Amino acid sequence: MEHNGIGAIDPVNGTPNDFQLGNGFRFGFRFDLDTRDHLGYELSYFYSRSSLIDHPDNVSTGFGMHTVSGDALWHFIKRDSRVRPFVMGGLGFTNFVPPGESAASGGGQNEFQLNYGGGVKVKVGSKWGKDWGIRADVRQFQYFGKPFGLFLSNGKLQQTEATVGFGLLF
Repeated sequence: MEHNGIGAIDPVNGTPNDFQLGNGFRFGFRFDLDTRDHLGYELSYFYSRSSLIDHPDNVSTGFGMHTVSGDALWHFIKRDSRVRPFVMGGLGFTNFVPPGESAASGGGQNEFQLNYGGGVKVKVGSKWGKDWGIRADVRQFQYFGKPFGLFLSNGKLQQTEATVGFGLLF
């Protein structure tokens, strides 16, 4: 997380960094559909576990984030190629779920985001009659707001994601 200060409870004596979001881990799923030789679309869901750092009380508490994004991908090389570098961009939202709440029961706050990045897909082999491959990419998320509506919340929250995964290619 970058520019991770999300504000303060006290608008007079607080600072923009009284509460901050910490780094954590992230896992999820992506589904790609290549509609042409160079153009593709992607839908993704990721769960992140991060921390909410309360600097005035010197306490760090874990919390969850659920991210859904839709993206367009432009591959520099045609679909049949073994190695396919690409760029991508799209829109989505993240549900920030504070400690003690549950997204399943309507807890949390949604913040919309714009994301962009690039990566590479590599066709590795065939198994069970299907091709399979690996993928690596780096992506930047720019949020339109900061979660929880605290005082003195300013600037843009940014999140950098680096992923490596495997998949079946159809």
